[in-house]
Parts: sequence; structure tokens; C-alpha cells
Amino acid sequence: MTEEMMATTVHQTAESKSKNEADTAGAQTLALGMVFGVVFGFLLQKGGVAKFHVLIGQLLLQDFTVLKVMLSAVIVGMIGIHLLHRSGKVELHIKPTRYASNIIGGLLFGVGFALSAYCPGTGAAALGQGNYDAIAMMIGMMGGSYLFAECSGWIGRKIDPIGDRGKLTLFDWLPINRTAVVFGSAILLAVVLAVVETLTTR
Repeated sequence: MTEEMMATTVHQTAESKSKNEADTAGAQTLALGMVFGVVFGFLLQKGGVAKFHVLIGQLLLQDFTVLKVMLSAVIVGMIGIHLLHRSGKVELHIKPTRYASNIIGGLLFGVGFALSAYCPGTGAAALGQGNYDAIAMMIGMMGGSYLFAECSGWIGRKIDPIGDRGKLTLFDWLPINRTAVVFGSAILLAVVLAVVETLTTR
């Protein structure tokens, strides 16, 4: 076997190994996504935030279950992700701050939430527990996702540049280290959660 043939064989073997590793990593990512998706849906359902009357009650400021669940999730997630990042087990993928896109997207999300009383996560959980009124929201969500994908190029050129401030975090604004920002924010949110719990259980 000539040196050229041996080099070609080695190159092909390396490419095959790299492809297999990429396929394995992709399969693991999908499996983890499935596991965490099921856990997320289970917790949404058990937390009671997949029920129409609970969600509409939050929008009417009559039932604060959703706020309590979300604040609890933010506190736990904030501390957990920070510790994982500090240990090098995860990477942070911070979305850029774009005023026009953030405001328009927030308004569209809010209008959809107000009209259907479901967001994507709670809608899927509601459908899973047999609330068929969530079907209309799921159809609208899929239609909106398709429309966004079709318009993403135009949005990227025309809307995203308006008020584009890059990747901003509290850590960038405050003259203290990231750990202090995370735990300080967690304590502040915990106080808010305690106040809400106290006021709504009287």
C-alpha cells in the first residue's frame, strides 16, 4: 500500500469517526431534550398552571399561582445554571437585546396569551391532560412559528437592527461579580415571592 493510499484511508477513518461522534452527540441531545421536556410538562401539570381558570385568573390578577410557580422556577434555575456554569458543565448562550424585536415579540406573545389563556408550554401541557380548548392555540402557535420562519430573513434585516444593544446582562451593568449578581437577584425574587404568598393567602 502506497503512502498516498494509507493517508487516504486514515483520512476516511477520521472522517467516519467524526461523523459517528456527531451522530451520537445529536442523538444524546435529542434524548435529553425529550427527557427534560417530559419533566417540564409534568411539573407544569402538577403545579396547576396548565388549567385554563388558573391562567386566566393570573391575567385578571385574581389567582397568582402562575406567578409563584414562575418565580420559584427562575430562582432555582438561576442558581442552578450559575453553579453549572462555574463548574464548566454548561455554556451560557445569551440572547442579544434588540428593543424593536423584543417589544414587538412581547406584544404578540402577550396578545396571544390574553386571547387563549395559554402560552406554548402550558398549552402543550393542557392538551396533554385533555383540555381540548388548547388545540386552537397549538394550531395558532404552529402557524405563527411557520410564518416567523418564513419572515426571519426580512426580520433580521429590517427589525433586529433597530435598538440592537448586543448581549446585555445585569453583570455587565453592575460593578460586582457574577456570583453576587445571581445570589442577590435570587434573594430579591425570594422576598417578592414571600410577599406575594403572604398577601394572597390571607
